[in-house]
Amino acid sequence: MKLSGWGRYPTIDAQVTAPRSTDELANLVKEGSAIARGNGRAYGDSAVSPTNTIHMKHFNRMLAFDEESGQLVAEAGVLLADVIEAFLPRGWFPSVTPGTKFVTLGGMIAADVHGKNHHKDGSFGSYVDWIDIFTADGTVQRCSQTENTELFEWTIGGMGLTGVILRAAIRLRPVTSAWIEQTTLAADNITHAIELFENSLDATYSVAWIDCLQTGEELGRSLVMLGEHAQATSVPLRYRKQPFQMPAKRKLNIPVDVPGWVLNSFSVRAFNALYYWNGKRRPKRQIVDWDSYFYPLDSVLGWNKIYGPHGFAQFQCVIPLSQAEDGLTELLAAIASAGAGSFLAVLKRFGAQESRFSFPMEGYTLALDFPVNRKSLALMNELDSITLQHNGRFYLAKDSRMQRDVFLQSDRRAEDYSKYRRDESVSAAYSSAQSERLGL
Repeated sequence: MKLSGWGRYPTIDAQVTAPRSTDELANLVKEGSAIARGNGRAYGDSAVSPTNTIHMKHFNRMLAFDEESGQLVAEAGVLLADVIEAFLPRGWFPSVTPGTKFVTLGGMIAADVHGKNHHKDGSFGSYVDWIDIFTADGTVQRCSQTENTELFEWTIGGMGLTGVILRAAIRLRPVTSAWIEQTTLAADNITHAIELFENSLDATYSVAWIDCLQTGEELGRSLVMLGEHAQATSVPLRYRKQPFQMPAKRKLNIPVDVPGWVLNSFSVRAFNALYYWNGKRRPKRQIVDWDSYFYPLDSVLGWNKIYGPHGFAQFQCVIPLSQAEDGLTELLAAIASAGAGSFLAVLKRFGAQESRFSFPMEGYTLALDFPVNRKSLALMNELDSITLQHNGRFYLAKDSRMQRDVFLQSDRRAEDYSKYRRDESVSAAYSSAQSERLGL
């Protein structure tokens, strides 16, 4: 069957199976070149193997929950959305969440996802107590920070290339409502945006939307949105007796591909100007529901069709703190100069993190979507070069087109990871189209 990630690029002919037991899984892994796939929300080809893609949709049970510690034990195919639906009414929320709730627990571990609170709380891996993983030798091994430590450290952020994640124990955080106190700050340019982030390091959540087509004094003008979990006494009056309820919403749906001519520099410029000024005019402080704050794109089902039949690619890098302002300025200038702006340009502040292979490091991460075409792909190659010049690196969960030499230059840890996979005889058993492309 034809298979792709959420970006719908590249599309690959792939053999896909969906085992229902570890015995069935064992037989599939014996065939080699296997990769586990969750809900297909990685943007590129990291969860696609042309010969052996293993869909984990039948491993989707929540197994145990500790009301004292917030520890949830669940199988890898459980959706984050289902975790929230089950536990938010009981006063628990994910400790770290990416920008969509339609991801699986296994995918979140494999990508070691980050959220709007990385500067304060780190990545998802910080809240994983242990993992059961089906390794290349056909056994199930439990790993943690005290047991099979090396396997644990390479698995978190290892893009599914150490084995198939079967189940894990993760920790949720207690919350007192389903609402967020949001503070919106308008930044005149990228320097001002960074200043606002640095002055807001105590905020639990922070993220900025950038108008990426502005130039000159307004290069990188932004809306910086801070967030805190609201106390039950602060939520809208009609919900104070039931602070975990929220208003029912209708979801939009993009049923077909949007024609390519709709998305151009004029339409993006008009959208960005409207979004920026609306944001600037809004009340500085608002109480918003959790779904609107964390998952605004999830309200538009099939939003990946906005970019047309050829799909889209996301560029996401992180620039270390010492070079962030210069690097971000160069990246945004290149994007504005190319007139290839994106509706979705997101900036976040990362805190310090030292991991075997996870994406985050202390600095700023910039993410933008572009329709796949020759012009955009050439621009992303230019953005790669700027990132390398500032000692940045790239998020593999979003990658679909990076070249091998760029990847190896950006991340010196890749050589150690490849050696680990060879030494543990993992390379032949597990691989993806992405790992083949990048030489992992």
